[in-house]
Amino acid sequence: MRTFLIAYDLAAPNRNKHVLANAIMGLGQSWARPLENTWFVRADTGESDIEARLADLLDADDGLIVQAVPEIGVLTNTSLRWFRQRRTTLELDAATNVIAFPMPAIAHAQAELAFSRAS
Repeated sequence: MRTFLIAYDLAAPNRNKHVLANAIMGLGQSWARPLENTWFVRADTGESDIEARLADLLDADDGLIVQAVPEIGVLTNTSLRWFRQRRTTLELDAATNVIAFPMPAIAHAQAELAFSRAS
């Protein structure tokens, strides 16, 4: 399982916006959307497969970034909650839909140090 950063810029912001969002949520086992057009997806696939699955939803003037990333990250003025892939049927015994974003203590300490130096 790998984590991918997916970011896009639509030339016509309302065209295919919701269709693209649904396609991204269906790419892997879980997803998070920390910013308007920025997603993290956990999937058993590669960047080129993700691009191929989203390409038909994009116009020639739209931009797309797909990049494998480590699970450690620093987020400012946003939060990250992982959600499992949307289910088509109701599962009464399903666990919670929220999956915590891993941030080991060392990464947290490094983030606080970088923030204090910037201030």
